[in-house]
Amino acid sequence: MDSKLKVGVVGVGGIAKVHYPGWIESPHAELVALADINADVLKKFGEKLGVKLLYDKPEDLFANEQIDIVDICTPNRVHAPLTIAALKAGKHVICEKPLAVVPDEIEAMIRARDESGKLLMTAQHFRFDGRAVALRKEIDEGTLGPIYHARSWILRRSNIPLWGGYCMKEVTGGGALLDIGVHLLDLTMWLMGFPKPVSISGVTETRLAHLPGAFSAWGDDEVPSGLDTEEFAAAFVRFENGAHLILEVSWLLNHKTESEDMQIWLYGEQGGAHWPRNEVYKTNYRTHQHLDVCLKRVEGGEPHAKECMAFAEAVAEGKPSPVPPEESLKVARIIDGVYRSAAAGEEIRFG
Repeated sequence: MDSKLKVGVVGVGGIAKVHYPGWIESPHAELVALADINADVLKKFGEKLGVKLLYDKPEDLFANEQIDIVDICTPNRVHAPLTIAALKAGKHVICEKPLAVVPDEIEAMIRARDESGKLLMTAQHFRFDGRAVALRKEIDEGTLGPIYHARSWILRRSNIPLWGGYCMKEVTGGGALLDIGVHLLDLTMWLMGFPKPVSISGVTETRLAHLPGAFSAWGDDEVPSGLDTEEFAAAFVRFENGAHLILEVSWLLNHKTESEDMQIWLYGEQGGAHWPRNEVYKTNYRTHQHLDVCLKRVEGGEPHAKECMAFAEAVAEGKPSPVPPEESLKVARIIDGVYRSAAAGEEIRFG
C-alpha cells in the first residue's frame, strides 16, 4: 500500500532476522529494500523476504527517495557513520544497540538528527518485553517508592559470540559490557527513571578466554588467542539522587546457568522488585508481615518485533522516539566510565 512507510534494512543477517517480523506485521510500514556488503547473503534474504530492491552499498539505499525508514543492523563500529549518513539523506533511523561505541559518536548522531528533523531510536528490545512494561507501570505508580539501590547482572557460561570477529575490538569496539551489558544497563536505568551518575568504580577482566581449550557453547568453537576485549566487567555506580547500582556482566564465567542468567533487583523505600520474575516484595510494618506479589497482567508479543512496530507508529503518528538517543547517551557515558575506571584502577567522577 502506498500509504505505508517504506523501510530499508542495512545488514541483513544476524539481528536483522528478528527485526523483519516487526516490519512485516506493522500496519504502518512495509519492508521494501535491503543492503549488505555480502552479495550472497543479500540475495538469500531478498528471495526469502520477497524484497526486490537490493543494494551492495548502504549509500545507494539511502539515496532512494521512496524510503522513509532505515533500520541499521550492522556491527557496532559502523553504527554512527551509517546512521548519520541516513539522517542526512532525510531518513528516520532505528539503529541496533549499542547506538554507538563511544559517547562522542552518539552526540554526533543527535546533532544529525536535530539537523534532519527526523526520528532516531535505539533498538533496546528489552524495554518492549511485556514483563518490563508491567513492572515499569508499577514503579511509575509509586509501588516501590524511591528506588535507592539496584543489583543487575547478565552472566553467561562459555557463551561468547565468535562469528564474524564479533568479539574483537576492531569490529565491536568493546567486549561483554558493550555487547550484552548495554541491554542490562539500559533496562535497569529505564526502570530506575534514568538518575544522573556522579561516580563509577569499574573493573574488567579477560582470564578464562585465554586458558587452554577455552570455548564457546555456540558452535563449540575455541576462543581465538587474539581476543582483545573484556569477557567480564563489574561496576559500582553512584547517582546524584543518592541511589546506587551494582552491575556485573560476563560472556565467560564459572556461574551456574544453562546459557545466560539475566536479573535485575530493585530496592525502594516502599518495596522491592525482581525482573524477569516480575515479583514485588512489600513489608507491612504494622502487622510485621512480608507480602510477595507476582504481576500477572503482562502483554504478549516478541520484543524485537514490537520495537520496530513502535518506531513505525511513532513516525506515522508524529510521536516522540520510543527510545530517544539522549537516554542511550546516558548509558554510553556509564559504560565509557566503567572502561576508564578499569584502565585507571580508580574511581572516576563525572563533571
